[in-house]
Amino acid sequence: MTERASRSRPALFTNGQALAALGYRNYRLYFVGQFISMIGTWVQGVAQGWLVWRLTQSEFAVGMVTAFGSAPMLLLSLVGGTVADRVDRRRLLLVTQSLAMFLAALLGYLSLLPGLQVWHVAAVAACLGAVSAFDVPTRQAFVVQMVDRGALMNAIALNSMLFNGARVVGPAVASVLIAIPWIGVPGCFFVNSASYMAALTALVKIRVASGEPFSSESSPVALVLGGVRYVIAMPLLRRLITLLFVVGVFGWSGSVLMPAMAEKVLHGGAGTYGGLMTAAGVGAVAGALILASLGDTPHRRRLVFGGLALVCAALLGFSLSSWIPLSMVAIGLFGMGMILFFATSNTVVQTIVPDELRGRVMGVWALVFAGSTPIGSLMAGAIARQWGAPAAIQVGVLAMAVCGALIYRQSRRERAQQVTGG
Repeated sequence: MTERASRSRPALFTNGQALAALGYRNYRLYFVGQFISMIGTWVQGVAQGWLVWRLTQSEFAVGMVTAFGSAPMLLLSLVGGTVADRVDRRRLLLVTQSLAMFLAALLGYLSLLPGLQVWHVAAVAACLGAVSAFDVPTRQAFVVQMVDRGALMNAIALNSMLFNGARVVGPAVASVLIAIPWIGVPGCFFVNSASYMAALTALVKIRVASGEPFSSESSPVALVLGGVRYVIAMPLLRRLITLLFVVGVFGWSGSVLMPAMAEKVLHGGAGTYGGLMTAAGVGAVAGALILASLGDTPHRRRLVFGGLALVCAALLGFSLSSWIPLSMVAIGLFGMGMILFFATSNTVVQTIVPDELRGRVMGVWALVFAGSTPIGSLMAGAIARQWGAPAAIQVGVLAMAVCGALIYRQSRRERAQQVTGG
């Protein structure tokens, strides 16, 4: 099957903009496989946290294992993006997803052993993080090979809906499985391992033009630095990556401080916290649906800054609210704004980057995203300990608003100069 034939869309989807990308056979296979696999990933994430807590009864240990899983993303994302530009991306995904399936099964086996220790879990988490450093930028760069550029924004929006839909379903499935004595935590890991079969089957069935490896004669170091230099040299990319870092550092404070807000401000418990998490997930799915329905809109710049403005307003409202229903509405709007910002920014980047640099640029994207979140978590926690969770959220809102306004002003000035020829 030719690439053109594999991208043809049946009439069922041509008039439905919200699902337009699903009209492409390759993307449809990818979407279904990834959704099943992503549910398994969330099941494993919940089970892993519960397992570490059961082994140690230590919040620090839970955070340490999470850090072990995140650290390889910081160290290897640029390398992973470079590899994605030098090899067939579909085959690379077959390798990374197979390794992740093996690691999930290994963790399931280890959790059955009576001598299991927390360092075993941390080691597997670190290995999985290393695999993700290659998998994430490759998956991001692979999307454009499955759909036409006119459907790219729709595909990225549907990816966001996929991720957040799995975020709602996965933890619920995990809580049920953990409560069943003959399944428990080990069963959750084996369920995740099995879920990768859906993703692998889809990748085997996908047919895209593999193309030739790019820049194969250059050294790996030169390739990595070339991607970084390209991001720095492109004003639009530089602004988007800066915004991504700022929102990553300060925007996730609402999620990080949600347990404290639920208990100390809203005077609730686990049920309130769960309700807030669900509201954020529902808002994110709604935002993805809105974005998908817009199709190949020319107003992406407005969506980026509009999403950021919604995040700021929603977090400010959340920090000031002491009424649970209002807080849930605010955190739902926060989830919606985050999707509008991240998915639209991702689309802009994917649209302007040449294919030979796509993996490396998405490696920079993954590096900034992975690096900003733990920094923000530490900052939010430190500020909250000193002045309270609402104050920590408000500091983040102020930082995002100021940075967003400065970048928006600079963007408008450059556009005006382009129009006048100055």
